[in-house]
Amino acid sequence: METWQEWRKKKRIELLARREAVASSDRIQWSMEITNSLDHGFPILWKSTVGSYWPYRGEYDPRPAMNALLKRGSVLALPEVESERKLLCFRRWWEEAPMRMGAYNIPVTDNTELVVVNAVIVPMLGFDMQGYRLGYGGGYYDRTIIGINPSPLLIGVTFEIFRLDNIYPRPHDVAMDFIVTEAGIYKVSKQGISIISTNKCASENS
Repeated sequence: METWQEWRKKKRIELLARREAVASSDRIQWSMEITNSLDHGFPILWKSTVGSYWPYRGEYDPRPAMNALLKRGSVLALPEVESERKLLCFRRWWEEAPMRMGAYNIPVTDNTELVVVNAVIVPMLGFDMQGYRLGYGGGYYDRTIIGINPSPLLIGVTFEIFRLDNIYPRPHDVAMDFIVTEAGIYKVSKQGISIISTNKCASENS
């Protein structure tokens, strides 16, 4: 019988290949819709310190959303792997911030200020109907998020084609608070995910 680890490993390979095969025109259109939802559905981010990420291998590119949030008053930060503890730290980012190549050949800010985030835009390889995220398997986000007090607002982002019935969550997995795809904004509750209008989301997260 296949273990949950084996299932996830196979699913990661499958989803990554599918993501890299997405047509450029589709990725651009879907990304614009996600950016619009982030910009207008979460005014709470305008007064927050927000952790985001640098896009990797066909992920949704959050940089337009990051620039929009900067203009609205947000403090932005990018994650950096603290290899000794296998955690992420967040360092302040702005458009002209000095950058260098970090772990996994992903750009990170070059020794900018460490900040404590109170919201995180989380990249997802896939997600399920209960609001759990399938990542790359390193566990960095789960371990880091659990250690942040108070818990930050978690907004997972990916494309709708990566919605799964179940990722078979384990005790260490952390559910998102919201998930944003080009189909809209999903609110996560104990009953699972449910679509919510941008206006309603904004009223709940202002």
